[in-house]
Amino acid sequence: MAYQGFAQEYLGMPAVTRAYTTACVLTTAAVQLEFITPFQLYFNPDLIFRKFQIWRLITNFLFFGPLGFSFFFNMIFLYRYCRMLEEGSFRGRTADFVFMFLFGGFLMTLFGLFASLFFLGQAFTIMLVYVWSRRNPYIRMNFFGLLNFQAPFLPWVLMGFSLLLGNSIIIDLLGIAVGHIYYFLEDVFPNQPGGKKLLLTPGFLKMVFDTPEEDPNYNPLPEDHTDQRPRGQDQNEQQHPQ
Repeated sequence: MAYQGFAQEYLGMPAVTRAYTTACVLTTAAVQLEFITPFQLYFNPDLIFRKFQIWRLITNFLFFGPLGFSFFFNMIFLYRYCRMLEEGSFRGRTADFVFMFLFGGFLMTLFGLFASLFFLGQAFTIMLVYVWSRRNPYIRMNFFGLLNFQAPFLPWVLMGFSLLLGNSIIIDLLGIAVGHIYYFLEDVFPNQPGGKKLLLTPGFLKMVFDTPEEDPNYNPLPEDHTDQRPRGQDQNEQQHPQ
């Protein structure tokens, strides 16, 4: 029964969330079983561009360290907020979600060229948390039963928690910075006087990932029921003016 419940939950995950979390877990398992080593995965510009070890551009986002508290903590947050984004503001827009992955990964990789950062998966998780938190500003959060705060403070709370654990906050700051850049270009700037949409999802991604129509029986997630106007509502009004 437990296995069937797990399998049902796993298959019920949206496609991008399932693919990314599965890749992270399998990569960590392969390292734990000594099939591969972290030295084959980490971000190294010299090995990428001179030795053509192109896979490092991807694998450095998949390894979160050995099994332990830090790994499970990151996996919980990755699964939760990646799924809520994909089922919430990106529902029916899988291509746009994939494009956010590519855009965020590209900016982090550029930064990694000039900094000694070996693994960027945690920064990517913080980016997802940041985008979700800014799109759901009225959600009340509780952190381990100790702190109560509004959703937009969540990335900063996570950064403070990382600092308390003795970790460097550079990775967290990178995730927040990239998340803010995406949020500003996608949600803020297009709505400013004279602003326009700069992040345009390539057509080939829409052809590959987007389904032709929405599920008419879809029931929105609780975090979508806020006082703010959902992004999808604005788009629908533009497409169907009164």
